[in-house]
Amino acid sequence: MVQDPLLASACAVPTGTACRPTERDLMSPTIRRAVIPAAGLGSRLLPLTKATPKEMLPVGDKPVIEHTVRELVDSGITDITIVVSGGKSLIQDHFRPNPALVEQLRRDGKTAYAAAVEEVAELARKGHITYLDQHGPYGNGTPVLNAARSFGDEPVLVLWPDDVFVAEVPRAQQLVRAYEQTGCPVLALMPVDPAESQRYGVPVVKEDLGDGQLRITGLIEKPKPADAPSPYAAIGGYVITPGIVDELREQTRRWYEHKTGEVYLTDAINAYASTRAVYGQVIQGRWYDTGNPADYLVAQMAFALAHPEYGPVLRGLVRELDDDRADSSVDATSMP
Repeated sequence: MVQDPLLASACAVPTGTACRPTERDLMSPTIRRAVIPAAGLGSRLLPLTKATPKEMLPVGDKPVIEHTVRELVDSGITDITIVVSGGKSLIQDHFRPNPALVEQLRRDGKTAYAAAVEEVAELARKGHITYLDQHGPYGNGTPVLNAARSFGDEPVLVLWPDDVFVAEVPRAQQLVRAYEQTGCPVLALMPVDPAESQRYGVPVVKEDLGDGQLRITGLIEKPKPADAPSPYAAIGGYVITPGIVDELREQTRRWYEHKTGEVYLTDAINAYASTRAVYGQVIQGRWYDTGNPADYLVAQMAFALAHPEYGPVLRGLVRELDDDRADSSVDATSMP
């Protein structure tokens, strides 16, 4: 992206210095806005997601996107934009108030269910959820750019609804805290087994600042284990600033010129990080990815086991299955 020389000088971050944001990046330390990109097809979960949006698949007793919205509201976010595509109306239906259903439940004496339905609508009110249709090139940078027209000069959280975190301090709150300490874009990171590096974007770490905070100079997408520059993975959470949005605009402009490739948020972050400071925050907590069948089942099982009502039932089932397997083994060894 072509910059005014004076602005470019202000953006540059010499080696070893703290973040020096441009005037455009000098913003209030409080983050109040968030974007949830929810326009994806969920192809890795087909045919399950043919009629049901992947964001509405249950994890425990809530759809996965509700976990994300709750995390944001619990972290003080008061303005949530969910970027959707065709076939996602169930998301709006889930969060929309339904007085008729509540009244019917109360008439039937099902007051606990009525209260649960009302509480979801209240959650949407607290998060001031709005919806936006995705338009533009394919890639995960497009929904962020679609929502950016309402950002102004504010920093914004971006969380993917495929990821569910269980943490004493919500992941979103950990990212907000890191931004308030640095004033720079922040990526959520988790330690990963190097053998798994080909599944993730892996950050290039320039400096470990302690307390899980890392200065990074870019991301390498899905490197081979031998080529992974660090033992961390960038997972679904970012604080982006207007400078990142500018890079997304430049990527999109080039896409419309050549109509090739996709617009990725990680590419915009890499371009920004080439001259300005970007940080990673290692998230404290347990991460569950629900974007593929095996990991989705793990998330389901983990949340069910932690549930006060369902957990004992599942543990009993596991014990029964173990006993049946042991009996089968004994029978097999006793056969002549």
